[in-house]
Amino acid sequence: HVQLVESGGGLVQAGGSLRLSCAASGRTFSTSNMGWFRQAPGKERDFVAAISWSGDSTYYADSVKGRFTISRDNANNTVYLQMNSLKPEDTAVYYCARRRIAGSYFYTEEYDYWGQGTQVTVSS
Repeated sequence: HVQLVESGGGLVQAGGSLRLSCAASGRTFSTSNMGWFRQAPGKERDFVAAISWSGDSTYYADSVKGRFTISRDNANNTVYLQMNSLKPEDTAVYYCARRRIAGSYFYTEEYDYWGQGTQVTVSS
């Protein structure tokens, strides 16, 4: 069983930065591919970023490319999402998730464990 706990959300002005953290329990974190998704009110949960188990490969949605950076610390079972140049349209609940052993990085169906989410609100 894997538990994921996000933190670091909050209220920030447009152009500001936030760093989200996702702390994972369990011995399998260092071999798990991880992703971040977000869900705005009334909308579907969308892919934001993902990282391979080794950290060698990263993937980003076009809407965040160049502004967000995903990283991980396997020694501390944590994955991060550094968010810079935030825009009001980035406002959402952000979730981290563990991808299944084999599958795409981009679809919610390919992830089997999810955190409870952390709210990010960007004011204009």
